[in-house]
Amino acid sequence: MQRIVSTLRSPYVTLCAQAFHPPSRRATGAALAAVVAWLAALAYVPNAISADASAGGGSAAVPFSKASPGSALPTGWQNLPVVSGKKLTAYTVVADGKRNVIEANSVDSASALVAKGDGIDLNVTPVVAWRWKVDKAIPGADNLASDKEDAPARLVFFFDGDKSSLSFGDRAAMTLAKAGGEDLPYATLMYIWSNDAPVGGVIQNPHTDRVQMMVVAGGDASLGKWQTFSRNVAADYERVYKEKPGKLLGYGIFTDSDNTHATARAWYGDVRFDAGK
Repeated sequence: MQRIVSTLRSPYVTLCAQAFHPPSRRATGAALAAVVAWLAALAYVPNAISADASAGGGSAAVPFSKASPGSALPTGWQNLPVVSGKKLTAYTVVADGKRNVIEANSVDSASALVAKGDGIDLNVTPVVAWRWKVDKAIPGADNLASDKEDAPARLVFFFDGDKSSLSFGDRAAMTLAKAGGEDLPYATLMYIWSNDAPVGGVIQNPHTDRVQMMVVAGGDASLGKWQTFSRNVAADYERVYKEKPGKLLGYGIFTDSDNTHATARAWYGDVRFDAGK
């Protein structure tokens, strides 16, 4: 896990233009637009989920509650930028009563605290349990709008899969990205806190159906207090993507406010996987 793919500033937008929109093929402009939009949506996708040992990726992710308060991130977790040059959300281990948690502070920033999915088999432990606390809503945030798509709290999952089954535009974007050293996940599933979207609903990323968001909380009544969740990730993935999930490449927490240029703060407890009932 080295970084997260750039959006429209990516050099692969230029590659897409060369591949899909030469002067003699202006009719393919719609395909180009789709590919560019897809790349823009990759603001949530790690470049390489497999981290090298020097980055701490070779160790199992330490639960937040077992980490020591301070500036160092827990072993096995990496703070990955959304776009090269964009500000990072600050993730810090802090004490919350007798238990340590992660505090996320976003100031016009966007980055995810991500761990590898190695050792997590969703066929055996498909249920994820976690808790978070949101300080306040982000004014104007709207997960349906590309220029307002922020959230104070998210849990994100990155999956592998059969990329040959994807649409032409998606496959072309992945091929071009891979040629330039970018290895994109097959699909991304998020659980999010939303200002006003109905709990239980599913929101497609404004740019691509390869990123889907399930609303699990929101509204003023849920602010300033711990909320506990338990979701069957495998079942939710199958519900959204109409197929069983592939290998879990990575997972993490994600607080962002870069599109609205606002601030956001949230706290996250341990993320645990188990067999469920």
